[in-house]
Amino acid sequence: MKVSTNHQDTGKPCGFGVLTFALVFPTILTWVYFSLLDGGDSAIQQVAYTVGKVVQFGLPLFWVLWVLRRRVRIGYRGGGLLPGALFGVLAGGGIYLLYRWWLLPGDSLVGPVEVMRAKVVGIGIDTQMKFALLGVGYSAVHSLLEEYYWRWFVFAQLRNRTSMLTAVVVSSLGFMAHHVIVLATYFGWDSPISYLASIGVAVGGAVWALLYERTGSLYGGWLSHCLVDAAIFLVGFEMLRPYLA
Repeated sequence: MKVSTNHQDTGKPCGFGVLTFALVFPTILTWVYFSLLDGGDSAIQQVAYTVGKVVQFGLPLFWVLWVLRRRVRIGYRGGGLLPGALFGVLAGGGIYLLYRWWLLPGDSLVGPVEVMRAKVVGIGIDTQMKFALLGVGYSAVHSLLEEYYWRWFVFAQLRNRTSMLTAVVVSSLGFMAHHVIVLATYFGWDSPISYLASIGVAVGGAVWALLYERTGSLYGGWLSHCLVDAAIFLVGFEMLRPYLA
């Protein structure tokens, strides 16, 4: 395969229906496996999650390889690594400090911890090692898949048909939407924490889209996203450690 991560690699704009599907499907998928199937058989939840993620992350490749009949060119363009790392450290560090200084001293985590505990145990994550491996997988691999999906495909498709501002805003709101369900499940739909954190997700998505627009590379956003996810899983690990074997 040839090497590139430029947003023009996604080719001509896809149809409105495909783009709409790409924007809303992750939210529907999250609602299904995270809310609708909550409390059910863990195997069913895992199958729904796996099938849904295959559909989600397979869509961009299907569009480029099958519809456009183009090769995907993946390789190294290192632009954006330094700003990506700086944003990741600042955002990730901010998340951890807010947890230690604001959430932890109060009682706002009592309910969320119980919900998180039931959720992770329900999908078979019942030991510290399993949770740590889950965190590493999400931070290192899932963050890359999300950058490829939200920036390389969704943002690029919007960028090919709209202004940069519109592409940044719409793709970032789409990226935020499925996180709202996760956060509201943990903290409650009436909790300001759910919406403040969701806004933070949208801001992160906007920064990574702008970084991708400027550099034509996914690597800076991936590094940044990886650091932020690592901080989130560190917080989750500290919260759940007493309840995991």
